[in-house]
Amino acid sequence: MASEMRAFVDAKRALGRRYITEEKALRLFDIFLVQRSVDGFVEVTPELVDSFLASRSYRQARSYNMLLGIVRGLFDWLVRQDRLQRSPVRTRPRRQTARRIPYLLDPSEVRRLLEVAGNLPVRPRAPLRGPTYRAIFAILYGLGLRVGEVSRLRCADIDFDRRLLVIRNTKFGKTRLVPFGPRLGALLHCYLQVRGGKLSPDAAVFSFTRRGAVHPGTISQTFHHLIPRLGLSIPPGVAAPRVHDLRHAFAVGTLLRWYREGVDPAARLFHLSTFLGHINPSSTAVYLTITAELLTAANRRFEGFAAPALRGISP
Repeated sequence: MASEMRAFVDAKRALGRRYITEEKALRLFDIFLVQRSVDGFVEVTPELVDSFLASRSYRQARSYNMLLGIVRGLFDWLVRQDRLQRSPVRTRPRRQTARRIPYLLDPSEVRRLLEVAGNLPVRPRAPLRGPTYRAIFAILYGLGLRVGEVSRLRCADIDFDRRLLVIRNTKFGKTRLVPFGPRLGALLHCYLQVRGGKLSPDAAVFSFTRRGAVHPGTISQTFHHLIPRLGLSIPPGVAAPRVHDLRHAFAVGTLLRWYREGVDPAARLFHLSTFLGHINPSSTAVYLTITAELLTAANRRFEGFAAPALRGISP
């Protein structure tokens, strides 16, 4: 069955999907079927599918539903390819009762984060540890990039003349251009000068050695290590900060600036979606957490819009 799974993964990647996590899940499914002496997909029953899903013991509905979606996608593809008459997947997704509310760092808290990151002590295998993490967190917050996108940056991806980054091999297998302002441009320029030497175009931008880039997992661990030093007051019901929340903060901060500047957010949402590397605005909407400041700005916009109509109503 591995050959048919491989054909399914290849078909997805031909459409521009990276399909790395999904491929790992399908390998687990293949092992599960082999251990139960299943010789072909025609022998897979709804009970076997349910047994596989239960074997992963996912506590969160989101993780369970993602695995279910991968398996369902495989069998739906087999049906479309006339390799099966009917999909054996009958399981319904779990209901997601609670959504994680991210903690959105404000500008003053981000400045504190950059300060403590810049003061990180060097380690034998991590010279320039402070400047490296300061630059990484500044870009994550200032441009709303994904952690993996920052980790994969190469020197050739920085265009100082046009002030933009070339973000390659993104979540959806596409490349996009992300412009940056003079302050981030100066930060990147100074950081590369501090690293010293003539770096090759293929060299990783953020690296402690010349062997490879700083791993996304290491960036996340460092972020969690620094958070207690910021003295944050996390409201009840809000999740503890994680590095991906810097991307959330960028999206919400952009929307808030549009409201304050009199820009119509609905007309510009496609711009934000493209900047973040999303396929459509519905994916961007996940990042737009409603905050008190955002509600206040939206309310002022509505009051200005409704004022002429309200003045025409007699008491």
